[in-house]
Amino acid sequence: MALAPDLEGTQCEPVNFAWARDDALLYAVAVGAGAEDPTSELALTTENTTGVRTVVLPSFAELVTRNARVDLGDIDRTRLVHAEQSFRLAAPLPVEGRARVTSTVTEVLDKGSGALVRTEAEAVDVETGAPLLSTVRSVFIGGEGGFGGARGVRPDNPVPDRAPDHVVRYRTSPGQALLFRLTGDRNPLHTDPAFAAKGGFDQPILHGMCTYGFTARALVATVCDGDAGVLRGMDARFTRPVVPGQELTVSMWRTGDAVAFRTAVGDDIVLDRGTATLAG
Repeated sequence: MALAPDLEGTQCEPVNFAWARDDALLYAVAVGAGAEDPTSELALTTENTTGVRTVVLPSFAELVTRNARVDLGDIDRTRLVHAEQSFRLAAPLPVEGRARVTSTVTEVLDKGSGALVRTEAEAVDVETGAPLLSTVRSVFIGGEGGFGGARGVRPDNPVPDRAPDHVVRYRTSPGQALLFRLTGDRNPLHTDPAFAAKGGFDQPILHGMCTYGFTARALVATVCDGDAGVLRGMDARFTRPVVPGQELTVSMWRTGDAVAFRTAVGDDIVLDRGTATLAG
């Protein structure tokens, strides 16, 4: 098994993605909105609440670009893990729309024990061609390193050495992965014990993008004062797996015009080097 040769610069064929209000509502519920208090976050979870307008949780951006994938070659899928994710929105996403998405492999880094493959995706409105959003996704593929490529630069940790300005705790449910998979990510790593065991896990783990969505909710609830339209971007690195049913603690720091964050399970950091981009 091996990565496809000359991956850097490879672009996939354009992929169209359409979504409707119910897709946005399902996504919000799949990342825990309303689970602990059904009357909270109603703008994310309902379409007919008096005086409340439905909005899209900004991290829904990943769903828009998810299926625009470059063929990475004949690799062992049980050794592929999501390593990093970011998104940028040109404006708050509408509750329904159609996008045309293209993805390009921008980096293939040699990490020794494996390869880190970074892909950037751009989504534009199908009708007008106007930019909607961009995402960057990095995956680590075990056993594919050692080819003599660049290792890349380790970025600084944006989290300051002081107490956080905000802390939010969310409990995931034991069936959280079963719900999140309905957003379109059917990777058996998150549901099939035998497949998870092949990847070295004692049990199926939660989707990294589900943890990412929980974290986006925490950012909206605190630094965005409950206004999802304020959150225009997130960058983060996945560091440890989360097991469905565990409690997530999201810590956030205001640093001038920026926001730093990280998400942990107990003392173990699971989402690190996080930064958020806010409107205005």
